[in-house]
This record gives sequence, C-alpha cells and structure tokens, in this order.
Amino acid sequence: MSASFSHAPTPGHRRILTASLIGTSVEFYDFYIYATAAALVFGPLFFPAESASAQTMLSYASFGLAFFARPLGAAVFGHFGDRLGRKSTLVGSLMLMGGATVAIAFLPTYAQVGWIAPFLLCVLRFAQGFGLGGEWGGASLLAVENAPPGYENRYGMFPPLGAPIGFIAANGFFLLLGTMLDDQQFRDWGWRVPFLASAALVGLGLWVRLKLTETPAFREAAAHHTLPKVPIAELFRSHLRPTIAGTVGVIACFALFYLTTAFALSYGTTVLGHGRQAFLGVEIGAILFLALGVVVSCIWADQTGAQAMLRLGFVGCIVTGLLMGPMLGAASLWVVFAWLAFGLFVMGFAYGPLGGWLPSLFEPGVRYTGVSIAFNLGGIFGGALAPIAATALAARGGLALVGVYLIVAGVVSLGGLMLLRR
Repeated sequence: MSASFSHAPTPGHRRILTASLIGTSVEFYDFYIYATAAALVFGPLFFPAESASAQTMLSYASFGLAFFARPLGAAVFGHFGDRLGRKSTLVGSLMLMGGATVAIAFLPTYAQVGWIAPFLLCVLRFAQGFGLGGEWGGASLLAVENAPPGYENRYGMFPPLGAPIGFIAANGFFLLLGTMLDDQQFRDWGWRVPFLASAALVGLGLWVRLKLTETPAFREAAAHHTLPKVPIAELFRSHLRPTIAGTVGVIACFALFYLTTAFALSYGTTVLGHGRQAFLGVEIGAILFLALGVVVSCIWADQTGAQAMLRLGFVGCIVTGLLMGPMLGAASLWVVFAWLAFGLFVMGFAYGPLGGWLPSLFEPGVRYTGVSIAFNLGGIFGGALAPIAATALAARGGLALVGVYLIVAGVVSLGGLMLLRR
C-alpha cells in the first residue's frame, strides 16, 4: 500500500489508518454475516413457512430493517461525535454493533418459540444498524481529519477498504463451514459460529481504538469555535444542499453492492441452481475487484478530484445494470464471475472516494453528523430496498428488470453530483 503514497506515513498516521481500517472491517464483517445468513438460512429458520419466496422476502425485510435504524444511529452518534469528539463515539458504536451481533448467535428459532424468534431477530438487527449508523462516518473522519494536505482521498480509502475485508472474512467463514458441515448441521447450528466469533474481532477493534487520540480538526473546532448545541438542526438549517447531494450520491454504491452480493447469492443458488459453495467462492474472488477499484480510484481522486472518480463509478453502475440480465443469468459461472467482478470494480469508484468526498462537504462542527446522515439515508434507498425490490422485480420480469434498478440508481447518483454545481 505504501506505493500509493509519495512519502511514508508517520507511525502515528499508520496507527490511525490501521484503526480506521480494522474498525470498519469488524463492523462490515458483522453486517455481512447477517446478509449472508439472511440469503441462505434465516428465511426458513425464523419466519413462518407460508412459501419459500415469502420466507426469503421476510428474511430480506429483517436485513433491510438495519438500514432504517442507521440514520437514527447517525443522528445520535453524530451528535456526540460533533459535540464530544470522534474517538469515544467510535468506541460506543463498535460496542453496540458487536454486542448485537454476538447475541444473534444465541437466538431460538421460529420452530422453538414462534413469533418471539423473528421479533428478537429484528430487535438485534435494528441494534446492528443503529451502531453502524455512527461507524462509517466516524472512521472516515478519523482518517481524513488526520491526512496531510493533498492526501485526503488516499487516507480516506482505508475505511472503505473495510468493506471487502469484512466481506471476505464473513463469506470465507461461511465457505469454510460449508466444507466442514453438511446442510443439516449448517442449518441446525453452523450458521451461529460466525456470529459468535465476532466477539474476538470486536475485542481487537476496541483495543486498537482505545489507543487513539482526538483528531486535529475536532480539537481546533472545539478550541476556537462554538460547537453547535444540536448539530443535526444546524446541518439541515445551513447545509441542506450538500446533505441532499451526499445522500443521493451514495445510492449507486449501495445498490451495486447488495445486488451483486446478497441478491445475487440468493438468486444464483435458488432460481439459477448454482451450488452454494461454488457461488460463495465466485463472490469472494469478485470482491477483490472492489478492493482494487477503491485503491485505484482514491489514488486518482487526489490528482483529479473525487467527483470525477465518482462520476465514473455511477456511469459504471448504469453499464452493470444493462449487462445484468445476460451475464448474471448465464449458465456459466465464469460469465457470472465476470459480471460480478465488473460490477464490484466500478463500485470501487462509486464507493472509495466517498471517504474523502463526503467529509469535504461539511464544516467540522457538523461533519460527523453530516457524513453519517448522508451515507446512511442513501443506504435506505440503495441498500435496504434493493434486495427486496430485486426479488419482486425478478419474479415479475426477470433479471433484465432488476438491471433497471441499477440503471436508475446510477442516474440518481449522477444527479447528486449535479446538485453541487453552482
């Protein structure tokens, strides 16, 4: 990674970048093991057996619940992040999400306790989303507010890199379990192991974050400026345009990710009939292209500007939607892999530069709130609704109709960039 920097980061900067990377990797691991379990086993385990498609839809609904919790978490953690500082707020968000993830490992199923099972699952899923609502924005500020001038996007790429790392850890865990357990063992108890293992990862994240100091930008704002008493009120009063622009600007990256991962996994292993192990392996290979896209786009963003890279990513989202029907629906997994790799690579351009771009839209006194609100509100439209809408669209008109969802997401995010043009 050092090749992307013209000078080596100081030991203090390396510690900060490591903390931002580890923290988001743990958070995304927690989030993705739920997405994978929702696609594979949560439907029949936690919801009434009216029909297989109904169970899948209800499972995706519980998955989407976290996205509606995330803006609430963004408002709460953003308030304390802008009032009290970035460090303590990031510790709190990690503890909440990690605790909820571990608790899911001990839940009873619908067959054991009836409606209490999906209720408890949804409560813990809501807590997961509430915690993540304060995570991504704070981790981005931790990196960007410590960056030397001209290095904001290269430093800002470390929190986004937590996404592919967390995804590989989560799906790799499920892939490993699949080689060790048969389907019945996996359904009976194997799916619980990744949730239980989160306890060790959360402990690692907390150990790293507790060693950090506050960012220079927040110390400067606290020492020389009057911080807003209610940051979210100040945000909507004085920063409404960038908040709207940031919100619609993140829709494409969320839609790309959850349609190429959660939806593609469920659709590929049920409707298309691909083996679960084979498809998980294909997705793990394709996710490496997301990491590549993040690194390439963030290096270029410090030279050409983040908006130029985001624009390429949003156009790539449109192209991915056009290719979805013929490529994801192909009989050959190699063709499926090519589509996934392309979609995730261009997602790197729609996602990586957000780490530097979103903080640049807001002043320090409302920055934690602004980044978190914009990122997580956009997640509702691009992430929460995407697998549910895609399942309904696929049943009505096939994968080509699902591709229209990606096309619309790309066009809407391009409109977000237009809002910032004077």
